[in-house]
Amino acid sequence: MPDATFPRFVPVADCGLLVEFGDTVGGPAHAGVLALDRALAARPVPGQRETVPAYVNLMVVFDPAETDHAAVTRAVRERMAHPPEARSTGRLHEVPVCYEAEFARDMAAVVDQTGLSAEAVIAAHLAGEYEVHLYGFAPGYAYMAGVPEPIRLPRKPAPVRGIPAGSVIIAGPQCIVTTVTMPAGWWVLGRSPARILTSDPDRPFLFDVGDRVRFTRIDRADFDRLSGDGA
Repeated sequence: MPDATFPRFVPVADCGLLVEFGDTVGGPAHAGVLALDRALAARPVPGQRETVPAYVNLMVVFDPAETDHAAVTRAVRERMAHPPEARSTGRLHEVPVCYEAEFARDMAAVVDQTGLSAEAVIAAHLAGEYEVHLYGFAPGYAYMAGVPEPIRLPRKPAPVRGIPAGSVIIAGPQCIVTTVTMPAGWWVLGRSPARILTSDPDRPFLFDVGDRVRFTRIDRADFDRLSGDGA
């Protein structure tokens, strides 16, 4: 049953309204986030500057010189009461991954903790149904839900430096294809040659929130060819 305590409207500083749809990742809460994001894209509220969707909430950023929290809350409620026609599911992207040992620095640890073979870990990762829920932490870091239960592991006790761009990493139900070399406390299963950061200023990232991702397996020769490292 729907939780009567949601949605919640939480003022943030003098220029933001956080609309909370739940406290559990996925399901109705994220559906509410996507529906409101569509509604505000179709009919922005007066003074709206940006919307920022996340797992269970959406931030509406507005110009405090044009409006205030109360007016934005009223406008958001009105749009939630009269949502636009629901769209079909997001676009499906196929993202290649190379699971060769040199790219899968944590495969042995994942095998040890799950009790699965390396091939079974790879098969489970490929079988996941992934959906982009939000961007955060670093440019182009698309947080995807959908990691299958058998390979869900908690984050590492401490982050590891120098995780290369393109690394395919998992933690709990989440998966990311990294875009820059940075520390990470997630488990590295492979590397992708996919270009998540684009050169299009209107669409700087490959995925939209709500898009779906299917991972496909490639070998090292295909990785080199697709990444431009091959002859």
